[in-house]
Amino acid sequence: MILAGVKIILVEPAGPLNVGSVARVMKNFGLHQLVLVNPQCDPLGMEARQMAVHAQDILDAAVSVATLPEALQGCKRAIATTGIDHHWQAPLETPRTALPWLLAEEGQPAALIFGREDRGLTNQELNYAQRFVRIPTSPNYSSLNLATAVAICCYELAQFDAERENFTPSSLPCIPASSATAPESEIAPLDVVEAYYQQLESLLLKIGYLYPHTAASRMEKFRQLYNRAQLQTREVAMLRGILRQVKWALSNKSDSEKF
Repeated sequence: MILAGVKIILVEPAGPLNVGSVARVMKNFGLHQLVLVNPQCDPLGMEARQMAVHAQDILDAAVSVATLPEALQGCKRAIATTGIDHHWQAPLETPRTALPWLLAEEGQPAALIFGREDRGLTNQELNYAQRFVRIPTSPNYSSLNLATAVAICCYELAQFDAERENFTPSSLPCIPASSATAPESEIAPLDVVEAYYQQLESLLLKIGYLYPHTAASRMEKFRQLYNRAQLQTREVAMLRGILRQVKWALSNKSDSEKF
């Protein structure tokens, strides 16, 4: 099933009961890849195992990594969940609207990212995703338990997977035009795009376009721009080639040309 390629990523989970419950709902709906970023609890302890019940194999197979980029290694598509309105152009979508996009590429890893129980994902962490989901809740009490949020999203993914023959990449709801017209296999993996961001930031700092104390906020804008563009692998290679040539030109300028 396409679902087998979807990673459920928990960033710094603090509650072993939540981790165990997440493993259980994943198995309920046919997802198997659990990735824990810098967990703040024992994901293999007794409390987690008790909540996992018959999904202890999900816990045993879970991968723990230090950073979110490590968790996203190899993924081409990533959706982050958030309960907060952010002041950027990327819309907050419902699970039903956004999640089919994760299943558009059979055999390609994709990621659904969940934040900390108490404060969710930081702006920097959100910038690693291309799309953003908020689960609609009552304004009288909008906060969802982590495991409940994962359960809702896993259910929606399972429903989409069961009906996937009725969908094609060009007919999935709210897919940006660039990804609807380009071959799906050409979308650049997130780690490839991340390497470009690092190269871009280094060069922009060197030429004085960025300053160290404002670099993070300015780079957020670039990330949002490129996330909307859905860069293809060959496009990232072209952009990196431009940066390399600019760096070479700067290094080989004569003193008379520099002033």
